[in-house]
Amino acid sequence: MVGKSATESVGGGGGEALDLFLKIGLDERTAKNTVANNKVTANLTSVIHEAAVTDGCDRTVGNLLYTVATKFPTNALVHRRTLLNYITSLKIKSPAQLEAAFIFLTNIASDNLKIDEFEAACGVGVEVSEEDIEHAVDEIFEESKAAILEQRYRTNGFVSQVDDYILWNLLIWDIPVGELFAHVRKKQPWADPKVVKKIIDTKLCALLGERTAADNEKPVKKKKEKPAKAEEKSVVEVTAPEKPTEEEINPFSIFPSPDENFKVHTEIYFSDRPVLRACNSKEILEKHLKVTGGKVRTRFPPEPNGYLHIGHAKAMFVDFGLAKERGGGCYLRFDDTNPEAEKKEYIDHIEEIVGWMGWEPFKITYTSDYFQELYELAVELIRRGHAYVDHQTPDEIKEYREKKMNSPWRDRPIEESLKLFDDMKKGLVEEGKATLRMKQDMQSDNFNMYDLIAYRIKFTPHPHAGDKWCIYPSYDYAHCVVDSLENITHSLCTLEFETRRASYYWLLDALGLYQPYVWEYSRLNITNTVMSKRKLNRLVTEKWVDGWDDPRLMTLAGLRRRGVTSTSINAFVRGIGITRSDNSLIRLNLLEYHIRDELNKTAPRTMVVLNPLKVVITNMDAAVMDLDAKKWPDAPADDASSFYKVPFSKVVYIEQSDFRLKDSKDYYGLAPGKSVLLRYAFPIKCTDVVLGDDNETVHEIRAEYDPSKKSKPKGVLHWVSESPPGVKPLKVEVRLFDKLFNSENPAELDDWLSDLNPHSKIVIKDAYAVPSVKDAAVGDSFQFERLGYFVVDPDSSPEKLVFNRTVTLRDNYGKQGK
Repeated sequence: MVGKSATESVGGGGGEALDLFLKIGLDERTAKNTVANNKVTANLTSVIHEAAVTDGCDRTVGNLLYTVATKFPTNALVHRRTLLNYITSLKIKSPAQLEAAFIFLTNIASDNLKIDEFEAACGVGVEVSEEDIEHAVDEIFEESKAAILEQRYRTNGFVSQVDDYILWNLLIWDIPVGELFAHVRKKQPWADPKVVKKIIDTKLCALLGERTAADNEKPVKKKKEKPAKAEEKSVVEVTAPEKPTEEEINPFSIFPSPDENFKVHTEIYFSDRPVLRACNSKEILEKHLKVTGGKVRTRFPPEPNGYLHIGHAKAMFVDFGLAKERGGGCYLRFDDTNPEAEKKEYIDHIEEIVGWMGWEPFKITYTSDYFQELYELAVELIRRGHAYVDHQTPDEIKEYREKKMNSPWRDRPIEESLKLFDDMKKGLVEEGKATLRMKQDMQSDNFNMYDLIAYRIKFTPHPHAGDKWCIYPSYDYAHCVVDSLENITHSLCTLEFETRRASYYWLLDALGLYQPYVWEYSRLNITNTVMSKRKLNRLVTEKWVDGWDDPRLMTLAGLRRRGVTSTSINAFVRGIGITRSDNSLIRLNLLEYHIRDELNKTAPRTMVVLNPLKVVITNMDAAVMDLDAKKWPDAPADDASSFYKVPFSKVVYIEQSDFRLKDSKDYYGLAPGKSVLLRYAFPIKCTDVVLGDDNETVHEIRAEYDPSKKSKPKGVLHWVSESPPGVKPLKVEVRLFDKLFNSENPAELDDWLSDLNPHSKIVIKDAYAVPSVKDAAVGDSFQFERLGYFVVDPDSSPEKLVFNRTVTLRDNYGKQGK
């Protein structure tokens, strides 16, 4: 939503919505929380109007209406008004009855409602007397008497006041009280919860007597006894891991099959006409299924006006992933309705990066492929009285929308709009002097029904369609129509498009076209970065970063250059799930976990010293030893391919940070008089230190090595050696990348550019590497031992390799990465 708060968009203002919710008996806190949620506010407002209780109602009825607004099955919207009549007439008056109604309606969806079966399923007309309840409780107490006496009052205060709805659905922590309520519900599902509670309280009091001081004491925990030593190994019982849910195993299981697409998609409420229950007729659906063969058809529809980012990776996973899982196909459709923004550079990038992410399009199309069909359908929309040519300026359109006022040209004759639209197509109307607008509902509670623009004039050649057109369709007009023309089964998009669902189905219904199933999911937002195209474009064009593929950006090109693999990105997306929880911010270290998890298995180990400090081994001659170093930590000794050779001579280099002049107990590096182990080589002991003129800067260390390896120092250091002495090791450039912004959510800051992390890129020009990496190719990944995972950058040359740090070995909290 742009320019308005959630409360301003509903019912003419948040105050009106709040008053309405208080009238039906919601407590003030619940009412205010509801007003803060756009979707629930819209749903509850519609339910209240549909139930005809705008002047108020009993609190019990109001609570049931709230439950309908938040939990009513979307596949059965056609029956909602019937259910509301049962609630307001008090035929359905308890949460248990309402829950039964939801289950019944979910099963029948939009099929005909058989009243007798519905009433039987919901307990309509069933009256349960207090004697009936007491009889059921007596039976249950008799069966559970022993367990009740054992537990006594350890029930966590179940006798306190409990809300009716919570009473039946609360998880009571200690048995047998929770079981008592469950058993009563099984025997008498339509019993009044308050009466059930009162009778259980009375029975418990009579059985157990008054609560004593002993009942209030916490049970004493027994100390665990140490197991007796035995020669035989004890048998450890391993509990089977909890089974993952179906959605965790298959995140696409939530989506219906194409042949179910005759059910009501959504309800569109108008200020001046009956509610529209959008759905496909059986005839339209049969025609669609004949074309598709009943297979799933999805689409990934990026606008080619920038580089794709990790949020698009989630969209690809949803769109391509659903089609692949169901044996269908996914279109790669370029949404190229704005000729001024599209570039071939972006089109080429998108097509290439989709392939890199592991997805294969069913077909590559462009919205501009359908310009002729879109134009003809726009003409038909005018003929049907659902569109008109308007001459308002953008500022006037904005003002009239805010005031919910109709355009002065809204009711112009159909023939006049047809003539003017033809003139627009022929280039006879100046740019900005006319638009084609859809005639929707200017009094709607949904601002996306305020006569959206369908066509505008732009005297700009199109990158794909050439100079044939000077009028171009808007997203709001073209998107849903092309979905229908391509026989898309599932039109999946992010939650900010949810308010557009009404206009989506309104247009398809107005034209009598096939209607895809629309479903929205939450955007992928990650900490310490920005992902809006506008902000990304500014970072690039103002040179705050080094292009669209800067490794600090969350663009897919940037992540690839940083050394992140497509499989780890897809694993990350799958791990967070396809949820509808809005405004969620995913921590960066969760992505880093998946990156480490893969690179730990695929990146061979090697040694690089970033800030070298010279160590001269005084008890070693000028000979050079070739030692075996492991590419993999669990490399078998007989597998030669799992090792690489590393030279060891009397001059080696360690990290400057691995030496201190003053030692301490918690320090495992090298210090005067102290020993460390050089990884894959020998222990060395510092015997002398050469300082600079300031008597503080360490220039060189003298040490002796232990060729027998009898000493066992705790510290283990990585290192690089001269080979032979006097010849410097292989020089490489290393770029250390960190989070781009200091704040977790820089996008919400007014001066977001001031939050840029000045240390997000540190370049080390003269790091030293072992000789075995000299033939590494662009894109090759390594684990630099003790430092992190790195990849060879495209800036590398035959003279000098350049490495980018992909991710550190540990996450942001200091925990060891996998």
